Amino acid sequence: MRGAPLACAALLAAATALAQPAGLRPSVPAAPEARDPDLAYGAYQRGLYLQAVREATGRLDRDPDDAAAMTLLGELHNQGLGIRQDPAKAAEWYRLAAHKGDASALSALAMMAIDGRGMARDRAQARAWLEEAAAKGEPSAAFNLALLLLSGSEAEARRAPGLLRLAAEAELPDAQHALGVLYLRGRGIGRDPAAAVRWFRKAVENGNTAGEVEYAILLFNGEGVAADERLAARYFRRAAGRGNPIAQNRLARLYALGRGVPKNLVESAAWHLLAASRGLTDAWLDQTLTTLSPEDRAKAEKLAAERADLI
Repeated sequence: MRGAPLACAALLAAATALAQPAGLRPSVPAAPEARDPDLAYGAYQRGLYLQAVREATGRLDRDPDDAAAMTLLGELHNQGLGIRQDPAKAAEWYRLAAHKGDASALSALAMMAIDGRGMARDRAQARAWLEEAAAKGEPSAAFNLALLLLSGSEAEARRAPGLLRLAAEAELPDAQHALGVLYLRGRGIGRDPAAAVRWFRKAVENGNTAGEVEYAILLFNGEGVAADERLAARYFRRAAGRGNPIAQNRLARLYALGRGVPKNLVESAAWHLLAASRGLTDAWLDQTLTTLSPEDRAKAEKLAAERADLI
């Protein structure tokens, strides 16, 4: 289509992000399986951090081998919740829990080793901890290990889909988005746009904006799903309103062409200005919008400024 608004820039950007350590997801303590109510973890979930510290400490007084309590104290020290932030102390608690096989502690230690927080930066040790935690089924560890593998050889990349599936089935939206990208690119797994659509849709349901942009692109193009330009525009608008520059750019193109939305060059210019302010330029839109009158240009600038204040 001439002037096609939906090239795969979103996909390429997302695929590149998969290989970057910045995309790693921090681990949080998992609720331990127990017959009795876990008062320490319950307090942590409710934001009652001082109570969580007291409950976890009391549990360790009663049972010095309570790995879940150790992991929770590690998290509280790591984040400075209810207690002074102390990454080194957090690492001590995580190590104690990890020695007892706690998967969440292993995952958290790996993140600290990658970041060099509370210990020396050590990517090899981080990977070893992630491997151990992922083998125990810890979703965040599986996701983060997959990201590391995707930055390695093709043989390593072939392990990534299985790890991402483990994390995606545990409802980690970043993993659902990443798995969708792999299915769409066919990296480490057979290319399957319909499977990509399913995982992007799950990511959308869990609030993942990058997955929402990918899903909207596939909806618009009718790849892996029946084409629906109006529905695609709705998803682009929602992601654009959340500050995603790719969605803002795609929505600007839809308004310029009248695809999925009524043609409106003022709206197009407003979204284009927002995307450009976030570094996403577009020569095609620059040229298309040269026909705007000074009055309409002023309206677009005002709209863009108002939306920028809301994002």
